[in-house]
Amino acid sequence: MGWIRRDWTPEAAQHWTREDFIAAALSALSYGLIIIGGTLSLVASVTGYITLAAGIALAGLMYWVIDPKLRAVSTEYERQQAEHLERMEKITRWEKHE
Repeated sequence: MGWIRRDWTPEAAQHWTREDFIAAALSALSYGLIIIGGTLSLVASVTGYITLAAGIALAGLMYWVIDPKLRAVSTEYERQQAEHLERMEKITRWEKHE
């Protein structure tokens, strides 16, 4: 799937892109199929099992599409959080901060 971007910088990951729309569509579709498939599976319907399996597969595809963006944003957030905590520690100890 060369049309799905897998390498993100934190700045680029902040903007809505094709991957976000794909993940949003897959999310709605997969959750609907999981609910319907799960319900039909409770009554031992073969169609329910197939629908449930399709929903789970689409949820996995959704994860595969959006995970690189989420990891890029998360890494940047963790870096900013560490810097903030360091500044707060200096302020709390009455040290000069930058």
